[in-house]
Amino acid sequence: MVKYAAFLRGINVGGQKPVPMQKLKEAFDAMGLKSVQTLLASGNIVFEAPPLDTIALEHKIEEKLKETFGHEIGVFIRTMEELEHVSNSKPFKGIDVTPETRLYITFFSKRPKNSLMIPLTSPDKSFKILRISGREVCSVLILSANCRTGDLMKVLEKEFGSKVTTRNWNTIVRVLKTQHT
Repeated sequence: MVKYAAFLRGINVGGQKPVPMQKLKEAFDAMGLKSVQTLLASGNIVFEAPPLDTIALEHKIEEKLKETFGHEIGVFIRTMEELEHVSNSKPFKGIDVTPETRLYITFFSKRPKNSLMIPLTSPDKSFKILRISGREVCSVLILSANCRTGDLMKVLEKEFGSKVTTRNWNTIVRVLKTQHT
């Protein structure tokens, strides 16, 4: 069995696309996935399954979620091994983390095409896109009155399209900790 993490796009954000975690867990269980755990209400699920093509698995889960919840929900799958690889690469090494600092990882289903010169720093220095590695983009945001998380998300979606989902790095660390429980 392989341990996977699924990251869902845009659920339970500002009252949009409400998805109760228990019902989400039941949908994953109904697909025959094992040891299903939900983490936080933002759509993070850890589960086990035989080795599978992750793109096909994403489509299968998207279909089941549409059937269950009545609306499209984007799904982005990573093996725990892939997440460990990203973590071990220390994507935020050298970043001075303050209470205003947000570390993000944005997931794609396929390797993104981009025209940006990476690393990229915004003109006002409020955010940086540090790197693109495989099917992820790592970025940093410094919160201020003039720059909020949504501002970075708009830049990422403009460059890479809307078929993405972003998580705070603390969420990824929490997902990785489920391997040891």
